[in-house]
Amino acid sequence: MRKLDLAAESERIVSFIRSYVKSSGMHNVIIGLSGGVDSAVSAALAVKALGKEHVYGIMLPWKNSNPDSYNDALTLARQLGIQHERIEITPMVEPYFEIYEHDADNLRLGNWMARTRMCVLYDLSAKYKGLVLGTSNRTELLVGYFTQFGDGACAFEPIGHLYKTEVWHLAEIFSIPEQIIRKAPTADLWANQTDESELGLKYSLLDLILYRLTQDNKTPRDLIDSGIPTEKVQRAVDLMSRTEYKRQLPPTIIDWHKQV
Repeated sequence: MRKLDLAAESERIVSFIRSYVKSSGMHNVIIGLSGGVDSAVSAALAVKALGKEHVYGIMLPWKNSNPDSYNDALTLARQLGIQHERIEITPMVEPYFEIYEHDADNLRLGNWMARTRMCVLYDLSAKYKGLVLGTSNRTELLVGYFTQFGDGACAFEPIGHLYKTEVWHLAEIFSIPEQIIRKAPTADLWANQTDESELGLKYSLLDLILYRLTQDNKTPRDLIDSGIPTEKVQRAVDLMSRTEYKRQLPPTIIDWHKQV
């Protein structure tokens, strides 16, 4: 795995946030606080870059969300001293499924919730005249572990170049509450959901595989020969290849004809 000077990297990210927001003509950022480590670190970086008065933390629970998620997000918002607000998304989400789609599975419901949350954040960005700050890390982006036009929609991604394990290390530098750092990562869209169970890989191994494939110029065979189980390497490769469309702008006919 790569070696980063995370203290220096945090300063580089802070500079990026400050300059990007300034170049947009805005002064504020809006961030969805999930109670997880990615949004916590992103919020802490934004506070350092812009000052706490320019960061709005929005908590968007669903009726079945784990109460710990909201409580951890609230703890983080208070620790950072940022303006914060709780907006319950249940009355926005339920009518569609109650009236039209009674048999929708968890995936469809989860995608709808993610997109509802982003609608709220973008509305508040107009209210507070700020940019929606993304909270996805490099690991999630590479394997497509985000909802298109949901949590994948934002103005910019300050930690989008950091692997998940690096975000955890950065959280310690910023003194993020211990319960946020140590909890099992989850999108909290349904009961007992965890990132690693859905991905089929531990973040520590997934990050290593992704780094060696995308930045260390190794092939899947190189990784297998180094001792990483074939099925783990193939799982990561499959996740990247089948979610490539999520990382591209919607193609036009001209774009498509260039490929075929």
